Amino acid sequence: MAVHGEGAERLERQLTILMAARLALAIASLGIALALEAAGGNITITEWHGFYGAVALAFVATLVYRPFLGRIRRPRAFAAVNIATDIGIVSTLVLFSGGKDSVFVFLYMAVSIYAAMFFRRGAAIGWGAVAGLAYGAVLVAGQRGLQIAGAPASPTPMLFTVWAVHSGALVLVAALTSFLARELERTGRALDERTSDLVRLLTLHQRTVESLRSGLLTTDDRGRVTSFNPEAERITGETLARALHRDVEEILPGVRDVIHEFGGLGTRGRARMPYENLRGEELFLGIGTYILRDAAGAPAGHVVIFQDVSDVVEMERELSRSERLAAVGELSASIAHEIRNPLAAISGSIEVMRAKQEERTAESARLMDIVVREVDRLNRLIGDFLHFARPGPLAIGPVRVGEVVEEVMEMFEATRAAEVDVAYAVDDGLAVCADASALRQVLWNLVLNASQAMPDGGMLCVDAHPVQHGPSQDAHHGGRREAEEKAMWVEIAVMDQGVGISAEAAERVFDPFYTTRAGGTGLGLATVHRIVDDHGGLVRLERGCGDWSTVVRVLLPRAEAA
Repeated sequence: MAVHGEGAERLERQLTILMAARLALAIASLGIALALEAAGGNITITEWHGFYGAVALAFVATLVYRPFLGRIRRPRAFAAVNIATDIGIVSTLVLFSGGKDSVFVFLYMAVSIYAAMFFRRGAAIGWGAVAGLAYGAVLVAGQRGLQIAGAPASPTPMLFTVWAVHSGALVLVAALTSFLARELERTGRALDERTSDLVRLLTLHQRTVESLRSGLLTTDDRGRVTSFNPEAERITGETLARALHRDVEEILPGVRDVIHEFGGLGTRGRARMPYENLRGEELFLGIGTYILRDAAGAPAGHVVIFQDVSDVVEMERELSRSERLAAVGELSASIAHEIRNPLAAISGSIEVMRAKQEERTAESARLMDIVVREVDRLNRLIGDFLHFARPGPLAIGPVRVGEVVEEVMEMFEATRAAEVDVAYAVDDGLAVCADASALRQVLWNLVLNASQAMPDGGMLCVDAHPVQHGPSQDAHHGGRREAEEKAMWVEIAVMDQGVGISAEAAERVFDPFYTTRAGGTGLGLATVHRIVDDHGGLVRLERGCGDWSTVVRVLLPRAEAA
């Protein structure tokens, strides 16, 4: 019966071992003969010829059979030929070394054992019987004078007893070895299956951990890092080699408090904390901690899972800001209308008094001028306030960014301080879907704010270029942002080298009426935020970006150039 696949490969490996064992036994037999002669044994020339013949036969058989390995179609038949050859070699050794008294009779046992390794129980018992018959033939040959000269003849009953005992032992050994070989084979297959399952599980575990979009690390009971997945490397900037065996507090400062707060109680803990990675990026991390248990269920450390939730924090701020803006807008519109009517009445009355007063003193005229001027200022402020609270409809269409930037920079040139240098770069043909006047107002407010942040001078730069990803659609914009992953957007960045802004102030700069400048109304950046939000875009402020103290980035949907 032909054997294919892994079974054939296993048989070929066993045949290779058999051939090597044949040579080793032949050489060992020759060594035993030499040892016997050295110990005073009388080995005749005929015996030496027998030893040499057996060793030569072993070498010849190996040289003849070895080239067939890897090309035979019936490995078991080839194994049978090898076993028969080995029985012949052993019989030759036994015949020329004393027959029943030979020290090499045990080699029949060795042949029976490895025959049982190749064949199932019935065939293995058959080979044990063949070895017994071969031994019987050697005994008969010796009894009839075919043995070496000088060997004493033995009574037939005794020879039969010797043969029966040896043959029975050979058959029994073959049966037992076959049984053990089959059990070993089954155990090996089961072990291979379990090993394969374990390898698959380990591979699945490794791929799962590597594919997680969350950072994952584990610690031992002393808080030292024992594993660190690729996402953890990306978030923290640490490498696996650097992170292993370090205290977890060195990797994620503050995480030990989370572990102690929740882990010691046997509960799962979640927290959010600010974090600065090795690249200097200021992030917010959402952290979950879990107790890591060993096979016995005892605590052996902790599992820490963390994510970069900076976008979520920013969205929460946007939501909070939008809610405040909505409330302020409703309130401000009502208040502005209530204030505007009395202002109009006051302004009109003063104008009438100034026109009818025949004899006006210089002091009264000055006071009336002050009243009129302040009423006009209040009226303009309320007008801006109403424009912020209740903006008019937008005329959305393709707008060339380069043209708007040039117009704004020309307007700014008239008021630019001598210490402020200006530069701008806009990709040719770049256009956005926007209201032209609204976009002009956004840029003007941002440029004006940037220049006011540089009392000692510096560089002010406006850069516009396309980007692949824009703001994702989220709940607090009511579905107005319909950005798809493959959509193209335009980023307009206004950068300055001014005095910068504190982290606390950066969180509130888009709130209405919040200002860090004396005399400011706090409506400029709030208006920018509202306009960009109405366009389905995104505006964010960044501190300390390379050579720039402050960078305000505006993302708007890209359009084909008009």
